[in-house]
Amino acid sequence: MTSRMNRAQHLAAEQGIDALLITPGANLRYLTGYHALPLERLTCLVLPADGDPTLVVPALERPAAVASGVELDIATWNETDDPFALVAGLVGTANTIGVDDHMWAERVFALQYALPSTQLSLAGPIIQELRMRKEPAEIDALRVAGAAIDRVHSRMGEWLRPGRTERQVGADIGRAIIDEGHETVDFVIVGSGPNGASPHHELSDRVIEPGDPVVVDIGGTTPAGYCSDSTRNYLVGGPAPQGYEEGYAALAAAQQAQREHARPGVTAESVDAVGRQILADAGYGDLFIHRTGHGIGQETHEEPYIVAGNTLVLEPGMAFSIEPGFYVDGRYGARIEDIAVCTSDGLEVLNNTPRELVVLQA
Repeated sequence: MTSRMNRAQHLAAEQGIDALLITPGANLRYLTGYHALPLERLTCLVLPADGDPTLVVPALERPAAVASGVELDIATWNETDDPFALVAGLVGTANTIGVDDHMWAERVFALQYALPSTQLSLAGPIIQELRMRKEPAEIDALRVAGAAIDRVHSRMGEWLRPGRTERQVGADIGRAIIDEGHETVDFVIVGSGPNGASPHHELSDRVIEPGDPVVVDIGGTTPAGYCSDSTRNYLVGGPAPQGYEEGYAALAAAQQAQREHARPGVTAESVDAVGRQILADAGYGDLFIHRTGHGIGQETHEEPYIVAGNTLVLEPGMAFSIEPGFYVDGRYGARIEDIAVCTSDGLEVLNNTPRELVVLQA
């Protein structure tokens, strides 16, 4: 973790930022290994561009911080102390400070009050420069997460059948996500029939009917702190609705083309464009209503985003989803999603369950 903090300090200095202030969340865990709870009491990493970092924690949280294995100075504050004054004292005469993108607004205002002559900016661009280029150990952790969610998809026939509700199926899937090696369940989408036309559908009491296409998008976080995310499509107990299989064939071709195109040296937006053009040529362009993908690591959604307008050139170590879809309002939808990581000369796909439509008998 020390090397990550050192690189963050170097980038901050290059950009004229005197210190970074990082509160609980993925950035703090990435830099220090401490998975701090986002409580009302202030916990904050003070990372000067030049100097030693300090972790500011409430006194009652010090044992947890020590137990996490952090290797840096810990400054504690008591219930009646002003933690923002403590932070202000640690940053000293800093002119510009980068604050965590997800820092609570009340804390940003409190810091501005404690440091009235200091300019606040976002720390996110600096931390994301590090986080979106995965280290080998991080890629190993994503492989483990990908294999774990694949095992859940491979068991879908145990739960997904006509006569059951989305909520019942979702509860089974959630238990399996934990059983197959995750620490937490981050989301379970079971979009049956017309509900499949809502990309972020919430579990409902709709009863799954024979012939329903079902979109199953699931993910969790492993004990190592890395996320899984994979979407597969199932046809349950009957013939598909008219037009669905033709659309699915176009979707599968688009997703395959994107997987074949994505590699170091191409832009993020070009990956999106390849699949979007195939769907448009097949008459589904207006039904592909979201970006092709998002980065993934200690958060399910992070940089880089695979979307039109993102001219970022992909590099080895960048991990992201490839998930085109189409959605016919009131009828059905489909999405195929894999997590992939750029290698030195190509692409490694971390999800390997069948991408073709899986037919489950009643």
